[in-house]
Order: sequence, then structure tokens, then C-alpha cells
Amino acid sequence: MLKVRSFRPRPPRQHSPEGVLNSLLDPIDRLAESVFSILILLTFTMAFRVIVQPDAVEAGSLTQGSVNDLAWAAIAAVLAWAFIDGMMYALFSLFERGERHRLLMAIHSAEDEREGLEAIAEELDDFLEPMTTPEGRLSLYRGIHGQLMQAQPRPIGFARYDFTGALAHVLVALISVLPALIPLVVLSRDPGLAILVSNLISFIVLFVVGYRWGMYTGTSPWRTALLLTGMAVAIVLVAIPLGG
Repeated sequence: MLKVRSFRPRPPRQHSPEGVLNSLLDPIDRLAESVFSILILLTFTMAFRVIVQPDAVEAGSLTQGSVNDLAWAAIAAVLAWAFIDGMMYALFSLFERGERHRLLMAIHSAEDEREGLEAIAEELDDFLEPMTTPEGRLSLYRGIHGQLMQAQPRPIGFARYDFTGALAHVLVALISVLPALIPLVVLSRDPGLAILVSNLISFIVLFVVGYRWGMYTGTSPWRTALLLTGMAVAIVLVAIPLGG
């Protein structure tokens, strides 16, 4: 579940409810957290349906309390993993600033411009090489080198947006699973129906997340949505016999 992120600019702040999350997390972080959270919930509900429900139904012992316990256990697991993801997000943000600091110090300590340009190329070549020429990259690196030579190193430490981003992970996780949790509460008197509706909603949300992922990455939204949903089914079916 832990995600190593590349150097990405933070999106501008917005004032709509979705815009608040946009200002704290980039789209890939939000979409990935949504997928992970739904997969955790599906692991609980599908394992309950596959392992617990058949015996319970046959014995007539499946109760409303069982579904309530399932809902509480699932939301606790989702929030726990979201908290872990959030803390790792803050740490990775700190590591990213450390990498930038290391690059700046390498340029300042370089014996000549060539050595400084090599340090910049080492950081950026993998990203820029497929879409630029060597001459274009050299011109760009010289401009970057000139700017960074004038920059002053800053102390490395946690920033406020590291922790607001961590909190956003928890909020995204909660928002993602909330639609699928509602049937477990509203329909808890019919446990089988409650779990079935919850699973269906989870897969619908996964499909929507996959569609948006496709739109964001420029791939086919429908194909991405179907692929993500199919992979989710496979992952959950593998996770259940392995203990979740």
C-alpha cells in the first residue's frame, strides 16, 4: 500500500469540497488511496460472505449484530491503513525535500559547470530523455544550473502540508468506503442483502475510480475502469484464503 511518489508540484488551492482535497493531495495519491481502501473493505465483506455466511445461514445464526461487527471491523482496518499511508506520505515528502537539498548541495560543491550539469542530468534524464533532444536537455540544464547556483540551501524538516496531506489520506479513505458502508447499517436486519449491496457498491465505486484514473492518465477510461475492477476481484479472491 505504500507509494513512492515522484517530484510533483502541489496543485493550487481551491474552495469546493473536492478542491480542498485537490489542494492537499495530487490525483494519483487520491485515486490510489481510494482503491486501497475499497479493497480492504471488500476483503472483509467478501470473506464474511464466503466463509462465515453459508454456515451461519444454514444454522440460522447470522444476526444483525454480526453485520454491525463486520462494519466496525472494516472501517477500523480502513482507517488504520489510511493513517499508516498518511504517515508514510509525510515521510516521503520529507525525503523528497532531502533529495532536492542533496541536488542543490551537489551543484554548489561541484568543481565546475560540467560536474554540476552531470548532477542535474542524473536526476532528470530518465524523465526528459524520451521527449527531448540532447541539445534541448543541455540548454534546459544550463538554465536550471544557473538558477540553482543562486539558491540557498534551506533546513530540512517537516512542513505543515505534510501533515495536512496525511490527514487528507484518512479523509479520502473514509469518503471512498462510506457509500459501501451505508447498506451494512441501513440493511443490517437482512445481513445477506446488506453484504451483497455493499459489495456491489464497492465495485461500482472501483469502476468510477478506474474511469477517472483513465481520464487523468490519458488512457481509455472504460478500459482502465474494467481492468481495475477485474484486478480488484482477483486481488480480493487471492487475499481471502491467505488471511486478508
